[in-house]
Amino acid sequence: MIDQQKNVPLEHYKAKYREIDPAEAARRVCLAFDPGLGRFELSIFGHTVFAKWPEYKLVAADGESCPKTLVGFCAEIVAARYIIEGMHMSPRGEFKAYRELPWGEVYDANFQGRCIKRLAYSFGNRLDKFEKAAEALGGKRLDYGDASFDLPFLGGIACRLILWGPDEEFPPSAQFLFSDNTPFAFNAEDLAAVGDVVIGTLKEVADTL
Repeated sequence: MIDQQKNVPLEHYKAKYREIDPAEAARRVCLAFDPGLGRFELSIFGHTVFAKWPEYKLVAADGESCPKTLVGFCAEIVAARYIIEGMHMSPRGEFKAYRELPWGEVYDANFQGRCIKRLAYSFGNRLDKFEKAAEALGGKRLDYGDASFDLPFLGGIACRLILWGPDEEFPPSAQFLFSDNTPFAFNAEDLAAVGDVVIGTLKEVADTL
């Protein structure tokens, strides 16, 4: 049975993707585009992924080492949205919570459950796995909470993940921040899918360690 909730929006993005001017898109989002091979070259967590054009498909440059999450459904949505509508902008060094981003307050409850709580309960009781997975994905270790990293995402965007383990009074908790250039690349609705890709990739990598 076809999952309409997933396939309808992806098909919508594929249709819009076919209509883009790839040279213009490559300049706008600062990606290499090979007209001979018909593909954009993206780097996510240090892994090279190709977005084929005009018929959209994500393909890992190295299918053995690249986490499957980075070419999965949520990654397809994220990459397509970035190429179709995003804009590359250099960060200024600040990080913002989801609710501080444009329209973030409207969707904050959804993001809290879908991403922040999921991060906390996925790794709050196994901080060592989180640290090893984050390092494997090129993360930069920080001194916040019980474990924290800046992870390099797509288009110069970084995600700052902070975890606190449980104690006698409180369950594990987390914070998920975005570099200040994020609103140029994605809208608030897109960022839930970004969170899915980030957490899904961390879990996939952690399970191999």
